[in-house]
Formats: sequence, structure tokens, C-alpha cells
Amino acid sequence: METAMLSPDRIFDSTQLSEAAADYEVVRKAIGHIRGHWREQPEIEAIAEAAGVTPTELHHLFRRWAGLTPKAFLQALTLDGARQLLRDSASVLDASYEVGLSGPGRLHDLFVTHEAMSPGEWKNGGAGMTLAYGFHPSPFGRCLLAVTERGICGLSFLQEAPEESLVRNLQARWPGARLRQCEDATGEVARRIFTFDAPSEPGPLHLFVRGTNFQIQVWEALIRIPFGKVVTYEDVARHIGMPSAPRAVGNAVGSNPIPFLIPCHRVIRKLGEFGNYGEGPQRKKAILGWEAALTSGEESA
Repeated sequence: METAMLSPDRIFDSTQLSEAAADYEVVRKAIGHIRGHWREQPEIEAIAEAAGVTPTELHHLFRRWAGLTPKAFLQALTLDGARQLLRDSASVLDASYEVGLSGPGRLHDLFVTHEAMSPGEWKNGGAGMTLAYGFHPSPFGRCLLAVTERGICGLSFLQEAPEESLVRNLQARWPGARLRQCEDATGEVARRIFTFDAPSEPGPLHLFVRGTNFQIQVWEALIRIPFGKVVTYEDVARHIGMPSAPRAVGNAVGSNPIPFLIPCHRVIRKLGEFGNYGEGPQRKKAILGWEAALTSGEESA
């Protein structure tokens, strides 16, 4: 796969990751204010006040976190911005399917492969398997990452609920498996997902997913959406051969067990509205704005 190296000042290295996670808490508050007042195109002073920092602090934080100014980030998150993304992405899935790739610019020069469980494995809920899980910082807040010998099997971001609730949800998705907390086993994988500081392109990130045949079809389609682009639920439904099933597609998108790597955040409503997101609407806007900033940097390089 041909990929384009992202500019070093736009990449989170290992030492910046905890700082980025802390920054996200301020960013989340800022996005919450933007979300409620985007029609007014608020000035940085109002956004900073809502986030509990000074305008100067907010300006530097955004530059550090996403490589762009709060004003540019605001523009990336407006409804008009979403509609422009859709216009630009009109044939994204068509082109991706045509060449058989998910497109250039995969996150930090990584690419994703996946494997679905067999019917027997699905039935026994992962019986006999051991899942190692750990909590790690990310540019979008603290997250739980779960892995097996066959690949990454779970990723979720901490929201208002305690960490234990994410562990319970993980166990519910893999009822037959044994869970073992081990940050040593998941730390290197987390670094590969959220940072890129290796001198050469690493191997693929392998996902191991548990879902129905229909869900697997939808998740495969999501992996084909290129970095920094968005499509609609109707687009995905059409490309899996079920054009009349956008609602069912929406349900499958919402049940994605490995968000961010299976990029359900890149699916929005056909009118350009961002829609809901299981990991929180502010986080969806943050990820899309961050990807738009990285993509813009690549195009202007």
C-alpha cells in the first residue's frame, strides 16, 4: 500500500500522548460550546471561557493538539463544513472499492486488517480465550484497549462512567472469555494506534471482531472509508448491496466494538448532520476535526 508520511509536528509521539489526553478534556468542553453555538460562529474568547481557560491557552492548546487554530477547528465542525466533506466524498466508497484499498493517508501510515469469528466461536462467546486489557491515554481521552493472540478485539473511550463499566461492557461482548488486566500486553499496541515514531512503516494492525454477518459487512465497508473523509448511512447501505437498509446500517455502525480503527465516526447523516456516536458526540467532532486538520496539512505540503 502506498502511504504518505504525516508531518512530524502533527503526530503524537509517546511522550506527548498523556499531555494530549489531558488537553482533550479542555477540547471536549470547547467543542461542547461550539456544538451549541456554531450558528453564531463564537469568538475564541467565548469558547475559552466555556472551556475554563484563557484565549491564549486555548489557542496554544489547539495548536499543540490538532495543529490548527480554534477558528479553523470551528470551521471544520460547522454544518457547512460537514456538507462540504460530503460533497468532496461523494464517490469515496466507489473509488475505494474500485481499487480494492481503503485509500491513502491511513492513520499514521498504519493500515488495518480484520478477521471475523467463526460461527462456532460466535456461539461460545470466546470460551477458552484470554483477553488482555489495559487503560491508556490517547489524543481523544483515556481509553480501554483489549487484545487477544489473534488481534485487537475491543477499544472504547472513557466517558462519565467509571473504568469498571468499560470492563463490564467488554465482558458482556465476550461472555465466555477470561479477562486479564495487563497494561504491559496492551501498551505497545496502544502506542502503535495513537503514535507514529518508527523509522519505517510497521506491519498492519490486526482486528479480531465478533459480530453477525451483516455487522461484519458494515464494518468492512467502514474500514474502506479513507482518512479525513465522510460518507452517509445510505452510501454504506448501497455498497453492501442493501440500499433500503440505512437504518439497519446505523444500528450496525452503533455496535462497532473497535471505534476509531473501524472508523464509524466517518459516517454522518445525509443532510450533513453529524448524528450520534457511541463514544460521545464531542469526541466524534474532535476526531473528524483532527482528521480534517491532518488531511489539510498533507494537501498543502
